[in-house]
Amino acid sequence: MNRLLVLPVLLAAFTVGACAQSLTVFGVVDAAVEHVTRVGPAGSGLTRMPSLTGSVPSRIGFRGQEDLGGGLRAVFTIEQGFVPDTGGLSQGGRAFGRQAFVGVSGPWGTVSFGRQYTMLFWSILESDVLGPAIYGTGSLDPYIPNARADNALAWRGSFGGWMLGATYSFGRDAVNAGNPAGTNCPGELAADAKACREWSVLARYDAASWGVAWARDTIRGGPGAFAGLSSAALSDTRVSANGYVKIGSIKTTLGVVRRRNGASQSTPRSDLWYAGVVWSAAPALTLDGELLRLDYAGSTDRAWLLAARATYALSRRTALYATAGAVSNEGSLALSVSAGAGGSNPKVGTGQSGFTAGLRHAF
Repeated sequence: MNRLLVLPVLLAAFTVGACAQSLTVFGVVDAAVEHVTRVGPAGSGLTRMPSLTGSVPSRIGFRGQEDLGGGLRAVFTIEQGFVPDTGGLSQGGRAFGRQAFVGVSGPWGTVSFGRQYTMLFWSILESDVLGPAIYGTGSLDPYIPNARADNALAWRGSFGGWMLGATYSFGRDAVNAGNPAGTNCPGELAADAKACREWSVLARYDAASWGVAWARDTIRGGPGAFAGLSSAALSDTRVSANGYVKIGSIKTTLGVVRRRNGASQSTPRSDLWYAGVVWSAAPALTLDGELLRLDYAGSTDRAWLLAARATYALSRRTALYATAGAVSNEGSLALSVSAGAGGSNPKVGTGQSGFTAGLRHAF
Protein backbone atom coordinates (compact mmCIF):
# COMPACT_ATOMS: atom_id res chain seq x y z
CA MET A 1 0.00 0.00 0.00
CA ASN A 2 2.78 2.46 0.90
CA ARG A 3 4.54 1.98 -2.44
CA LEU A 4 1.28 2.63 -4.31
CA LEU A 5 0.83 5.88 -2.41
CA VAL A 6 4.40 7.10 -2.94
CA LEU A 7 4.31 7.24 -6.77
CA PRO A 8 1.45 9.79 -7.06
CA VAL A 9 3.13 11.97 -4.43
CA LEU A 10 6.42 11.90 -6.34
CA LEU A 11 4.65 12.76 -9.59
CA ALA A 12 2.90 15.63 -7.83
CA ALA A 13 6.25 16.87 -6.53
CA PHE A 14 7.66 17.00 -10.07
CA THR A 15 4.52 18.81 -11.33
CA VAL A 16 4.79 21.44 -8.60
CA GLY A 17 8.50 21.79 -9.30
CA ALA A 18 7.83 22.63 -12.94
CA CYS A 19 6.04 25.81 -11.82
CA ALA A 20 8.54 26.78 -9.14
CA GLN A 21 11.85 28.58 -9.59
CA SER A 22 13.89 25.56 -8.56
CA LEU A 23 13.54 21.89 -7.67
CA THR A 24 16.40 19.64 -6.56
CA VAL A 25 16.28 15.86 -6.42
CA PHE A 26 18.84 14.40 -4.03
CA GLY A 27 19.63 11.16 -2.28
CA VAL A 28 22.05 8.51 -1.07
CA VAL A 29 22.17 4.75 -1.61
CA ASP A 30 24.41 3.10 0.99
CA ALA A 31 24.68 -0.69 1.18
CA ALA A 32 27.08 -2.81 3.23
CA VAL A 33 27.88 -6.24 4.65
CA GLU A 34 28.52 -6.56 8.39
CA HIS A 35 29.88 -9.19 10.78
CA VAL A 36 29.09 -8.90 14.50
CA THR A 37 30.63 -11.17 17.15
CA ARG A 38 29.24 -12.63 20.39
CA VAL A 39 25.52 -12.21 19.67
CA GLY A 40 23.00 -13.46 22.24
CA PRO A 41 23.42 -15.97 25.08
CA ALA A 42 25.32 -18.40 22.87
CA GLY A 43 27.83 -15.76 21.80
CA SER A 44 27.55 -16.69 18.12
CA GLY A 45 28.76 -14.57 15.23
CA LEU A 46 26.30 -12.91 12.87
CA THR A 47 26.91 -11.90 9.24
CA ARG A 48 24.24 -9.79 7.56
CA MET A 49 23.43 -6.87 5.31
CA PRO A 50 22.31 -4.15 7.77
CA SER A 51 19.09 -2.39 6.91
CA LEU A 52 19.43 0.98 8.63
CA THR A 53 22.88 2.37 7.97
CA GLY A 54 26.40 1.66 6.81
CA SER A 55 28.07 5.06 6.77
CA VAL A 56 24.86 7.13 6.35
CA PRO A 57 21.20 6.08 5.98
CA SER A 58 19.86 5.72 2.44
CA ARG A 59 17.30 8.27 1.30
CA ILE A 60 15.72 10.11 -1.63
CA GLY A 61 14.35 13.62 -1.37
CA PHE A 62 13.03 16.68 -3.12
CA ARG A 63 13.64 20.27 -2.10
CA GLY A 64 12.55 23.45 -3.79
CA GLN A 65 12.09 27.17 -3.40
CA GLU A 66 10.21 30.04 -4.98
CA ASP A 67 11.14 33.72 -4.89
CA LEU A 68 8.25 35.63 -3.31
CA GLY A 69 9.90 39.03 -3.63
CA GLY A 70 11.04 41.40 -0.91
CA GLY A 71 13.79 39.01 0.19
CA LEU A 72 11.29 36.22 0.97
CA ARG A 73 11.29 32.67 -0.39
CA ALA A 74 8.86 29.79 -0.08
CA VAL A 75 10.75 26.56 0.67
CA PHE A 76 9.87 22.90 1.04
CA THR A 77 11.59 19.56 1.59
CA ILE A 78 10.19 16.04 1.44
CA GLU A 79 12.66 13.24 2.13
CA GLN A 80 12.07 9.50 2.24
CA GLY A 81 14.29 6.98 4.01
CA PHE A 82 14.59 3.45 2.65
CA VAL A 83 16.52 0.28 3.39
CA PRO A 84 18.52 -0.99 0.40
CA ASP A 85 18.75 -4.59 1.66
CA THR A 86 15.00 -5.13 1.09
CA GLY A 87 13.78 -1.95 -0.58
CA GLY A 88 11.46 -1.19 2.32
CA LEU A 89 10.72 2.20 3.88
CA SER A 90 12.49 3.49 7.00
CA GLN A 91 11.17 5.58 9.90
CA GLY A 92 8.38 3.13 10.68
CA GLY A 93 7.19 2.75 7.10
CA ARG A 94 6.48 6.44 6.49
CA ALA A 95 6.35 7.67 2.91
CA PHE A 96 8.45 10.71 3.82
CA GLY A 97 9.76 9.88 7.26
CA ARG A 98 13.04 11.77 7.23
CA GLN A 99 11.56 15.21 6.55
CA ALA A 100 8.31 16.68 5.23
CA PHE A 101 7.91 20.42 5.71
CA VAL A 102 7.03 23.70 4.04
CA GLY A 103 8.09 27.17 5.14
CA VAL A 104 9.04 30.76 4.44
CA SER A 105 12.62 32.01 4.48
CA GLY A 106 13.99 35.54 4.82
CA PRO A 107 16.88 37.51 6.31
CA TRP A 108 15.58 36.57 9.77
CA GLY A 109 15.84 32.82 9.05
CA THR A 110 13.35 30.12 8.10
CA VAL A 111 9.99 29.31 9.70
CA SER A 112 8.76 25.86 8.74
CA PHE A 113 5.85 23.50 9.47
CA GLY A 114 5.81 19.68 9.41
CA ARG A 115 8.03 16.75 10.26
CA GLN A 116 11.60 17.97 10.68
CA TYR A 117 14.82 17.77 12.64
CA THR A 118 14.94 19.03 16.20
CA MET A 119 17.74 21.36 17.26
CA LEU A 120 19.66 18.45 18.82
CA PHE A 121 20.48 17.31 15.27
CA TRP A 122 21.90 20.70 14.27
CA SER A 123 23.92 20.96 17.49
CA ILE A 124 25.96 17.78 16.92
CA LEU A 125 26.30 17.97 13.13
CA GLU A 126 29.92 19.20 13.14
CA SER A 127 31.22 17.48 16.29
CA ASP A 128 29.84 13.93 16.10
CA VAL A 129 32.24 12.85 13.34
CA LEU A 130 30.71 9.40 12.68
CA GLY A 131 27.18 10.78 12.90
CA PRO A 132 24.50 8.21 12.03
CA ALA A 133 27.09 5.55 11.04
CA ILE A 134 26.58 1.92 12.00
CA TYR A 135 28.94 2.20 14.99
CA GLY A 136 28.68 5.43 16.97
CA THR A 137 26.35 7.53 19.12
CA GLY A 138 23.29 5.73 17.74
CA SER A 139 24.52 2.46 19.22
CA LEU A 140 24.46 3.96 22.73
CA ASP A 141 21.46 6.31 22.33
CA PRO A 142 19.22 5.65 19.29
CA TYR A 143 17.41 8.97 19.69
CA ILE A 144 20.47 11.06 18.78
CA PRO A 145 20.65 10.20 15.04
CA ASN A 146 16.82 10.10 14.90
CA ALA A 147 16.10 13.51 16.44
CA ARG A 148 13.01 14.47 14.46
CA ALA A 149 9.51 15.52 15.46
CA ASP A 150 6.11 15.27 13.77
CA ASN A 151 3.65 18.18 13.84
CA ALA A 152 6.49 20.62 14.48
CA LEU A 153 6.93 24.36 14.13
CA ALA A 154 10.55 25.36 13.66
CA TRP A 155 12.63 28.50 13.29
CA ARG A 156 16.32 28.47 12.41
CA GLY A 157 18.56 31.26 11.20
CA SER A 158 22.23 32.04 10.53
CA PHE A 159 23.64 35.41 11.53
CA GLY A 160 27.33 35.78 10.81
CA GLY A 161 28.95 32.83 12.51
CA TRP A 162 25.92 32.17 14.70
CA MET A 163 23.17 29.64 14.13
CA LEU A 164 20.11 29.97 16.38
CA GLY A 165 16.95 27.91 16.35
CA ALA A 166 13.98 26.37 18.12
CA THR A 167 11.27 23.76 17.56
CA TYR A 168 7.91 23.04 19.16
CA SER A 169 5.83 19.96 18.36
CA PHE A 170 2.15 19.42 19.20
CA GLY A 171 2.60 15.64 18.85
CA ARG A 172 6.12 14.32 18.39
CA ASP A 173 5.65 10.81 16.94
CA ALA A 174 2.57 9.34 15.30
CA VAL A 175 4.14 6.00 14.34
CA ASN A 176 3.74 2.80 16.38
CA ALA A 177 6.75 0.84 15.13
CA GLY A 178 9.21 0.52 17.98
CA ASN A 179 12.19 2.64 18.98
CA PRO A 180 13.74 4.47 17.20
CA ALA A 181 11.51 4.06 14.13
CA GLY A 182 8.39 5.03 16.07
CA THR A 183 7.52 5.67 19.70
CA ASN A 184 3.71 5.85 19.56
CA CYS A 185 3.10 9.36 20.89
CA PRO A 186 0.91 11.27 18.40
CA GLY A 187 -0.38 13.80 20.93
CA GLU A 188 -2.73 16.60 19.87
CA LEU A 189 -5.26 15.53 22.50
CA ALA A 190 -8.02 17.87 23.64
CA ALA A 191 -8.04 16.17 27.04
CA ASP A 192 -4.27 16.49 27.62
CA ALA A 193 -2.54 19.56 26.22
CA LYS A 194 0.95 18.43 27.32
CA ALA A 195 0.83 14.90 25.93
CA CYS A 196 3.61 14.06 23.45
CA ARG A 197 4.87 17.62 23.13
CA GLU A 198 8.50 18.27 22.08
CA TRP A 199 10.58 21.41 22.21
CA SER A 200 14.20 22.24 21.52
CA VAL A 201 16.51 25.26 21.35
CA LEU A 202 19.93 25.81 19.76
CA ALA A 203 22.85 28.22 19.96
CA ARG A 204 25.85 27.42 17.75
CA TYR A 205 28.89 29.38 16.61
CA ASP A 206 31.20 28.36 13.75
CA ALA A 207 34.45 30.19 12.94
CA ALA A 208 36.94 29.34 10.20
CA SER A 209 38.84 26.76 12.26
CA TRP A 210 36.70 26.06 15.31
CA GLY A 211 33.16 25.91 16.56
CA VAL A 212 30.98 25.34 19.63
CA ALA A 213 27.33 24.39 20.06
CA TRP A 214 24.71 23.98 22.78
CA ALA A 215 21.18 22.58 22.53
CA ARG A 216 18.36 21.32 24.71
CA ASP A 217 15.76 18.81 23.50
CA THR A 218 12.79 17.70 25.64
CA ILE A 219 10.12 15.16 24.75
CA ARG A 220 7.02 14.45 26.83
CA GLY A 221 5.12 11.22 27.25
CA GLY A 222 1.51 10.40 26.56
CA PRO A 223 -1.04 7.58 26.81
CA GLY A 224 0.46 4.37 25.42
CA ALA A 225 3.80 5.92 24.48
CA PHE A 226 6.81 3.61 24.32
CA ALA A 227 10.06 3.69 26.34
CA GLY A 228 8.15 4.12 29.60
CA LEU A 229 6.96 7.64 28.80
CA SER A 230 3.31 6.67 29.27
CA SER A 231 2.18 9.93 30.89
CA ALA A 232 2.43 13.60 29.98
CA ALA A 233 3.84 14.16 33.46
CA LEU A 234 7.00 12.32 32.37
CA SER A 235 9.66 13.89 30.18
CA ASP A 236 13.00 12.91 28.67
CA THR A 237 15.53 15.74 28.24
CA ARG A 238 18.90 15.81 26.50
CA VAL A 239 21.29 18.74 26.80
CA SER A 240 24.11 18.74 24.25
CA ALA A 241 27.38 20.70 24.48
CA ASN A 242 30.25 20.20 22.05
CA GLY A 243 33.03 21.80 20.06
CA TYR A 244 35.65 21.19 17.37
CA VAL A 245 39.01 22.51 16.19
CA LYS A 246 40.51 22.24 12.70
CA ILE A 247 44.28 22.33 12.21
CA GLY A 248 45.39 21.72 8.64
CA SER A 249 43.93 18.43 7.41
CA ILE A 250 42.92 17.26 10.91
CA LYS A 251 39.74 18.02 12.84
CA THR A 252 39.32 17.03 16.51
CA THR A 253 36.05 17.11 18.43
CA LEU A 254 34.71 16.72 21.96
CA GLY A 255 31.11 16.61 23.16
CA VAL A 256 28.67 15.40 25.79
CA VAL A 257 24.93 14.73 25.84
CA ARG A 258 23.47 14.81 29.36
CA ARG A 259 20.15 13.02 29.64
CA ARG A 260 17.46 13.17 32.34
CA ASN A 261 14.94 10.43 31.63
CA GLY A 262 11.83 10.67 33.80
CA ALA A 263 10.72 7.21 32.69
CA SER A 264 13.69 5.57 34.45
CA GLN A 265 13.31 5.16 38.20
CA SER A 266 16.74 3.64 38.89
CA THR A 267 19.01 5.53 36.48
CA PRO A 268 17.30 8.75 35.37
CA ARG A 269 20.54 10.64 34.64
CA SER A 270 23.27 9.68 32.20
CA ASP A 271 26.12 11.30 30.32
CA LEU A 272 27.22 10.27 26.83
CA TRP A 273 30.71 11.60 26.11
CA TYR A 274 32.35 11.41 22.69
CA ALA A 275 35.71 12.47 21.28
CA GLY A 276 36.50 12.23 17.58
CA VAL A 277 39.12 12.90 14.96
CA VAL A 278 38.93 13.29 11.16
CA TRP A 279 42.04 13.21 8.98
CA SER A 280 42.01 13.95 5.26
CA ALA A 281 44.99 11.67 4.65
CA ALA A 282 44.95 12.08 0.86
CA PRO A 283 42.69 13.73 -1.72
CA ALA A 284 40.64 10.52 -2.01
CA LEU A 285 41.19 9.01 1.47
CA THR A 286 39.55 10.09 4.74
CA LEU A 287 40.23 8.42 8.08
CA ASP A 288 38.00 9.12 11.08
CA GLY A 289 37.17 7.61 14.42
CA GLU A 290 35.44 8.18 17.72
CA LEU A 291 35.68 7.08 21.34
CA LEU A 292 32.41 7.14 23.31
CA ARG A 293 31.51 6.55 26.96
CA LEU A 294 27.97 6.16 28.35
CA ASP A 295 27.81 6.54 32.14
CA TYR A 296 24.68 6.27 34.34
CA ALA A 297 24.89 8.35 37.53
CA GLY A 298 24.76 6.37 40.78
CA SER A 299 25.03 3.05 38.98
CA THR A 300 27.58 0.51 37.78
CA ASP A 301 25.95 0.63 34.33
CA ARG A 302 28.34 2.03 31.75
CA ALA A 303 29.57 1.30 28.25
CA TRP A 304 32.59 2.19 26.12
CA LEU A 305 32.51 2.18 22.33
CA LEU A 306 35.46 2.68 19.96
CA ALA A 307 34.99 2.93 16.19
CA ALA A 308 37.30 3.71 13.27
CA ARG A 309 36.48 4.19 9.60
CA ALA A 310 38.34 4.54 6.30
CA THR A 311 36.58 6.06 3.28
CA TYR A 312 38.02 6.04 -0.24
CA ALA A 313 36.36 8.28 -2.83
CA LEU A 314 36.12 6.65 -6.25
CA SER A 315 34.59 9.88 -7.55
CA ARG A 316 32.88 12.97 -6.23
CA ARG A 317 29.71 10.96 -5.62
CA THR A 318 30.81 7.35 -5.04
CA ALA A 319 32.90 5.96 -2.18
CA LEU A 320 34.03 2.69 -0.64
CA TYR A 321 34.31 2.47 3.15
CA ALA A 322 35.22 0.04 5.92
CA THR A 323 34.37 0.50 9.60
CA ALA A 324 35.47 -1.46 12.67
CA GLY A 325 33.95 -1.05 16.12
CA ALA A 326 33.96 -2.56 19.60
CA VAL A 327 31.73 -2.07 22.64
CA SER A 328 32.32 -2.98 26.27
CA ASN A 329 29.29 -3.24 28.59
CA GLU A 330 29.36 -3.08 32.38
CA GLY A 331 26.67 -3.61 35.00
CA SER A 332 23.27 -4.54 33.56
CA LEU A 333 23.90 -3.13 30.07
CA ALA A 334 23.81 -5.29 26.93
CA LEU A 335 24.18 -2.68 24.20
CA SER A 336 25.14 -3.84 20.72
CA VAL A 337 28.06 -2.28 18.90
CA SER A 338 25.80 -2.05 15.85
CA ALA A 339 22.97 0.37 15.11
CA GLY A 340 22.52 -1.24 11.68
CA ALA A 341 19.64 -3.53 12.64
CA GLY A 342 18.10 -5.13 15.70
CA GLY A 343 18.79 -8.58 17.08
CA SER A 344 22.55 -8.26 17.63
CA ASN A 345 22.84 -7.56 21.37
CA PRO A 346 25.43 -9.51 23.38
CA LYS A 347 25.00 -11.03 26.82
CA VAL A 348 24.61 -8.63 29.74
CA GLY A 349 27.88 -7.11 30.87
CA THR A 350 29.96 -8.40 27.97
CA GLY A 351 31.80 -6.93 25.02
CA GLN A 352 31.29 -7.23 21.29
CA SER A 353 33.01 -6.20 18.07
CA GLY A 354 31.85 -5.59 14.52
CA PHE A 355 33.21 -4.95 11.04
CA THR A 356 31.39 -3.41 8.08
CA ALA A 357 32.40 -2.79 4.47
CA GLY A 358 30.19 -1.04 1.97
CA LEU A 359 29.59 1.22 -1.03
CA ARG A 360 27.89 4.61 -0.99
CA HIS A 361 26.61 6.65 -3.92
CA ALA A 362 25.15 10.15 -3.60
CA PHE A 363 23.06 11.88 -6.25
